[in-house]
Amino acid sequence: MSNDTIVTPDFSKSQDGLLPAIIQDGATDKVLMLGYMNAEAFAKTQAEGTVTFFSRSKNRLWTKGETSNNFLFVQEVLVDCDADTILIKASPAGPTCHTGSDTCFGEENAQSSKIGDAEFLNYLQKEVIRDRKLNPTEKSYTSSLFALGVNKIAQKVGEEAVEVVIEAKDNDDDLFKNEVSDLLFHLLILLEHKNIDLDDVIGVLRSRHS
Repeated sequence: MSNDTIVTPDFSKSQDGLLPAIIQDGATDKVLMLGYMNAEAFAKTQAEGTVTFFSRSKNRLWTKGETSNNFLFVQEVLVDCDADTILIKASPAGPTCHTGSDTCFGEENAQSSKIGDAEFLNYLQKEVIRDRKLNPTEKSYTSSLFALGVNKIAQKVGEEAVEVVIEAKDNDDDLFKNEVSDLLFHLLILLEHKNIDLDDVIGVLRSRHS
């Protein structure tokens, strides 16, 4: 969870202790679903970094993805001005709706077409690479790197860095850009393996220039 701000919704404003919780994709701003939280569900969501609701039909806490593995990873938690509605910006690991739709409102959550070039790196890590880690397949190159562990991933980063240096000495800009792309991709895999968001690295860069 990237937001360290302490937020305090007022659950006493609801007779049953439940407040609406809107879940929004942190990359696309698309509303994914609406659920309800009590104080316990809210605390669990903040502590574990995955969205947990209070299910009115099951009458218990329910972590989104507990059976499907389509978890919602918390990026930021906000509370409205009346402290009676929760907004959570999250990164979805797969479709949000139980029907298989991207959202519970039947909308397509088309990340790549709605974000800028620089933001695409965040999308690549949080949506594509993270999915390969959480839902590995035998055909996925990225999944195979996660299976081999940090030593192999770090080795690939080193190899790609050498390729960048080699191509930098030549005059073929297309080859150079391809090698830089390979290096960035493997760096994102390494960050994801170590559970570090690209946002955290950008935060370090910002602190050096503030």
